[in-house]
Amino acid sequence: MELNNWLLLVPTGAFVLAALALFVIDSIDPDSTNGTLLSAVTTAGAVAAAMVSGGLLLSGAADPGVELFDGQLVVDGMSLIFTFIFGSVTALVALGSHDYIRELPHKAEYYLLVLLAATGMSLMASANSLAVVFVSLELASLPSYALVAYLKTNRGSVEAALKYFLIGALSSSILVYGISLVYASTGSLLLTDIAAEAGTAASDYPGVLGIGILMVAGGVAFKTASVPFHFWAPEAYEGAPAPVSAFLSSASKAAGFVVAFRVFVVAFPIGSVVASIDWVLLFQVLAVLTMTLGNFAAATQENVKRMLAYSSIGHAGYVLIGLAALTGVGGGTESIVLGAGMLHLLVYGFMNTGAFLFVALVERWEIGRTFEDYYGLAREAPIACVAMTVFMFSLAGLPVGGGFLSKYYLFAGAVGAGVWWLALIGAFNSVISLFYYSRVVKAMWIEEPSEPIEIERYPTALYAAIVIAAVVTVVLLPGLAVFDTAAFDAAAALL
Repeated sequence: MELNNWLLLVPTGAFVLAALALFVIDSIDPDSTNGTLLSAVTTAGAVAAAMVSGGLLLSGAADPGVELFDGQLVVDGMSLIFTFIFGSVTALVALGSHDYIRELPHKAEYYLLVLLAATGMSLMASANSLAVVFVSLELASLPSYALVAYLKTNRGSVEAALKYFLIGALSSSILVYGISLVYASTGSLLLTDIAAEAGTAASDYPGVLGIGILMVAGGVAFKTASVPFHFWAPEAYEGAPAPVSAFLSSASKAAGFVVAFRVFVVAFPIGSVVASIDWVLLFQVLAVLTMTLGNFAAATQENVKRMLAYSSIGHAGYVLIGLAALTGVGGGTESIVLGAGMLHLLVYGFMNTGAFLFVALVERWEIGRTFEDYYGLAREAPIACVAMTVFMFSLAGLPVGGGFLSKYYLFAGAVGAGVWWLALIGAFNSVISLFYYSRVVKAMWIEEPSEPIEIERYPTALYAAIVIAAVVTVVLLPGLAVFDTAAFDAAAALL
């Protein structure tokens, strides 16, 4: 493998080197309480991964895609976009966690698990084989189970982790069985080879291939918290430490989608496998159910953290439009709608992570989790509440952050692809989301608290992470132009 090709692995290597550094630090001083050093190493590794992947993406170093290890991995524009997302979210979570777990034990283990999960996610972005997909997915999932249970003395945290683990094990078994059926019908695990054999397999083994694709879709739907495989998400996000909830709902969700984009677009071209299963129709149904149920469920919540959990399910429905609109009748709009899905996950990584980190800040102050507990909070923490307002309105799709543009691209792409009704349902759900996002803003800025709010200290690192996420969310409104061409080109190369 050429030296230039090795450089394409630097973003993933940054996660690995940071994890190894934490192993060394923890082995030298296993009882260390120096959370600043541990957080700094984790943040530095994540920032390095994000910066290098962003630089490689904008320079076009990986165009049109470089295969590594006999095609098992591929580094292209899409993998670099998602690695940038993973690095950015991991950096924000590591920075915010410095104050959140300041008084908790096992800090080194916590940051190690975050970095190992991020390593698995970056490999998922480059996986060009179903075998690599499964192994990297497990590398991302196993640390996530432990992170949800990090608050070992908290019954809700442990219960959420157990549910997450059991459902995750079930989904993994479904995925690996689906992979075995795909292999049985096509004779290969490489995505490009599967695509070459898909037409023959659809003719000779339509049932086997169809069931295999359906089971792979089920495994992906679990990872992205799509309906009806969503029921683990509200429990896991509510029971986990808030920074972990931010990590899972942003980075882990993006990892599931990058697998979905690559596997279904590359391995199962719709023209070849339609005799076995019309997976575009499948994702259209999933998109409608996911965005609708997620938003309606979020609108009924009184717990802000749980509301954000259901909100993340709704946003998974929006991103599913990226696959649901690949009808082949849009005259070239497929690359726009698929690229829009990538762009929405990019913006979502900042605004959703920032929102959960704000919840972590409120938990740190021991104020509470309900809307009523947030009454009058802006009087005591105006800067953080301004940031939370940005997150809420950008998540709703108002033109205060990059969420407005990414949703516009998604809905416009759906209309161009001839599935205008998907865009209409998405817009309707965005209106519903504005209702419950506005409740948070109203609680912070307008409502009067029943009792005076007392805040003793303002955690610097957690505050900084929230402000950084808010600034990037706002900057991405005009700044999304930096990434949109790269995203659309990456989608076109994939198609």
